[in-house]
Amino acid sequence: MTQKMLLMAAGGTGGHMFPAQALAEAMLKKGWRVKLSTDARGARYTGGFPHTCEIVQAASSTFARGGLLAKALVGPKIVAGTAAMAVQMLRDRPDVVVGFGGYPSIPALGAATLLKRPRMIHEQNGVLGRVNQIFAKRVAQVACGVWPTDLPEGATGVHVGNPVRAAVLDRAGAGYITPGDYPMEILIMGGSQGARILSDVVPPAIAGLPMEILKHLRVSHQARAEDHERVATYYADHAINADVQPFFQDVPKRLSEAQLVISRSGASSVADISVIGRPSILVPFAAAAGDHQSANARSLVDAGAAVLMPESALDVSVLTEHITAILSNPDAALQMSRAALSTGIPDATERLVAEVERLAEEG
Repeated sequence: MTQKMLLMAAGGTGGHMFPAQALAEAMLKKGWRVKLSTDARGARYTGGFPHTCEIVQAASSTFARGGLLAKALVGPKIVAGTAAMAVQMLRDRPDVVVGFGGYPSIPALGAATLLKRPRMIHEQNGVLGRVNQIFAKRVAQVACGVWPTDLPEGATGVHVGNPVRAAVLDRAGAGYITPGDYPMEILIMGGSQGARILSDVVPPAIAGLPMEILKHLRVSHQARAEDHERVATYYADHAINADVQPFFQDVPKRLSEAQLVISRSGASSVADISVIGRPSILVPFAAAAGDHQSANARSLVDAGAAVLMPESALDVSVLTEHITAILSNPDAALQMSRAALSTGIPDATERLVAEVERLAEEG
């Protein structure tokens, strides 16, 4: 029996790469050959991918960065990357091509469109990203991580949820230890690139907590490399036990041990929080296209599992009040954790796998 092949294409952020990793893990277990097309930025997130997943870098670019010369070279780079990918596809003949968004996914999806290979996209957010907007009507369907997702007329959508990595699934529904007079954890996540505003506001908000909470507190704070020293110094100067890093490789472990999560509401972060089930304070990225991070947060907020704090309302004293309210009320915190679990879709990967297999059968 001929081994089937899946070609995935994903951009260089955790929001695109983590669902791709989850699908790769599942399809390899089913005996498929799996290849990932990304760029140099995306390659930084492939450390957790199974070693049997082939990884290639495709030439692509975006109009969103660089000066006039860089923008003038975008078109030729995309054409060259698409042509190179088409040559690879003629050799590999993938059974299905799945795009996860981000400009590095353009060459694979463009080549699949030209060669009429079975193809679909997965949109993690409640609002289509720019690249997925381009291809939404040129693929068999859009697998949606958030429902409802605003789709263009003529596009077909199916709700599958956002796949999470095996390391997250291993801790799905992990028992929640309510806040109390013993060691407690707060996890601060700013998305795959960190968040300057969280590094500005969260440390002083934590320093303002009542001493009966503060003396039991341990903090894991993801901060950009350029913010690392000042954030770590602030915590140290205020005698707060804190681990500050640009990127945590063990997010699932830290999530499962946390009494509270303060985070951006990127699609992968929201999925991880809901599958493991933790109370959260969510701060959507104000500049996100179509305000999609607010849409991502809606299910947790509506369920009573999260507090939504827009950037415009992110005030030190108000944040201190929200943290205090959660960590000083064990029953409410437990209810928030259960509410978060109720919104999770732990079988999102299986749902996406089913759509891939169906598309392969239909050809």
